[in-house]
Amino acid sequence: MAALMPSLFASLKAALRPGVMPAAPPPGAPRTVAGGAPLPPASSDKVEELELELLLEALFQCHGYDFRGYQRAVVMRKVRTLRAQCGLLTISALQSHILHNEEACNALLRALHVAPAHMFDDALEASMLRLSLGASLHGVALPRVWLADCAGAQQAWTLAILLDQEQLASRTEIYATVNNDATLADIRQASLPMSQLSELQLNYVRSGGAGKLADYFQVSADGQRATLKPQLASRITWAQYNLVTDASFNEFHMILGQRALPDFGTALRQRVQQLFNDSLAPFGVLALDRELDAHDPLARAYKPILPHQAWYKRIA
Repeated sequence: MAALMPSLFASLKAALRPGVMPAAPPPGAPRTVAGGAPLPPASSDKVEELELELLLEALFQCHGYDFRGYQRAVVMRKVRTLRAQCGLLTISALQSHILHNEEACNALLRALHVAPAHMFDDALEASMLRLSLGASLHGVALPRVWLADCAGAQQAWTLAILLDQEQLASRTEIYATVNNDATLADIRQASLPMSQLSELQLNYVRSGGAGKLADYFQVSADGQRATLKPQLASRITWAQYNLVTDASFNEFHMILGQRALPDFGTALRQRVQQLFNDSLAPFGVLALDRELDAHDPLARAYKPILPHQAWYKRIA
């Protein structure tokens, strides 16, 4: 190696002499490495994976939103969908847009957030809520429920309606958090077309609801749109909060995180579950997307509410 160094330095000096430049390959000629061997063509999948890494790093460095710990397959699917909707050929082109255009950045943040829910769209979730709310919150003076990375206004409205049916709405505070301001602004202006409210009545009945879902809503003056009644909406506190970076901000008697967790990679998932544990009151209820592993350090602190369901009561 030492014997090669003088010749390498000589070659470099020759290449860097004023007026002496390496000959450019003719147009269309294959790229080569030392010795004339052609460079292998880059895989389109590998290029796209690199583009995604650069996009997420740019989003974090320039805007402070960190999605680097999310499952890559989930993020890739959402980014590809947005790229196609924007009529762009590459993720690199999308990166250029989000760096220089606020609306493009907001569109990406909306796309990467939890998919919006419809009211009572998960009958099992509604059943578990009906079972858990009365059993866990009636003995608490001022219950607090956290919807972590809330899946839109309709998820929070579902919870508010169920609390009202359990005679808990007037003294329970719902904290519904999302990870970016663009989504938060959309949620705060949310309403329903009356035709959709009629369709959601079917979800409501399938989930065990009685009576009319419309009874919980007020209708606009033109009769076209509906919003949750003020006495229920006032129990929901909306806020921007980042599960990836922020610390525990309150103690809760119920934490619902089952819609957010599926998007997280292993390390981030462990971080968020520890955050939930730090934020949950003794004997509080924690809803996850899948059962705790028996080897999980947190598992011994929780007892399933029902067998084979990822809803737990804290016991330690």
